[in-house]
Formats: sequence, C-alpha cells, structure tokens
Amino acid sequence: MIVRMWRGHVPAARKRAYVRYLEETGLADYRRAAGNRGAYLLCRDEGQRVEITTLTFWDSIESIKAFAGEDYARARYYPRDAEFLLRFADTSDHYEVASARPDGS
Repeated sequence: MIVRMWRGHVPAARKRAYVRYLEETGLADYRRAAGNRGAYLLCRDEGQRVEITTLTFWDSIESIKAFAGEDYARARYYPRDAEFLLRFADTSDHYEVASARPDGS
C-alpha cells in the first residue's frame, strides 16, 4: 500500500470554505478512483493560517498514476484552489506502508 501526502496552507478565515471545497472536489475524486483505499483530510491551526494535509491510501503506484498521471509525484490542483491557497506545492510525497494495524491497536 502507498500513502500519498499533500500539504497546503490557507488563511484561517478560509478554512471551513476550503474544507467544503475539498470535500466536493479532491476528496470526492480520490474516493471514487480505482485503487484508492481511503482519504483523510487533516487540519492544523497555526494562528493566522491553517495547514491542510491530505492523506490518501492506494493499492500501488500504478493506481496513483491512473489518478494523477504518469508524473504522479506532481501535485494535482482544482480550478478554485487559487482562491484559497497561500502557495502551491509542486509535488506530493509518497510513502510505502511498511506496517499497519487497521484496528487501531
């Protein structure tokens, strides 16, 4: 299993609107994609801005490529992201899951 992680920052006042936007766009697309095993959205308040992190779980790099394109490390953005994000990261990070306990124990 592969984890794809993307991070961005939005003004604190735009957090709720951006979370709603992500639910309608990126998170919905992730969850519908073949090979996706789950998608999580994390928020960390940092005063005037909020760090947004998406964690998505995939069967393989090939399934990520089917979703994100051949250059799968490149971050994928949506048309209205510019209304929210303070900057654009060029890439997403990818990790092989070496050990997992889905039951939380």
